[in-house]
Amino acid sequence: MALMIEVGELTKTYGSTKAVDDLTFSVKPGIVTGFLGPNGAGKST
Repeated sequence: MALMIEVGELTKTYGSTKAVDDLTFSVKPGIVTGFLGPNGAGKST
């Protein structure tokens, strides 16, 4: 099955603060996917 979304080795920083470090994931069509984590962990980044 083809992937709908594929992200590899994503890193996001704000100044010297790393919000996301080396995130890799994929989402197949028709699959419900979510991110869980504490406040300020970079989920919406």
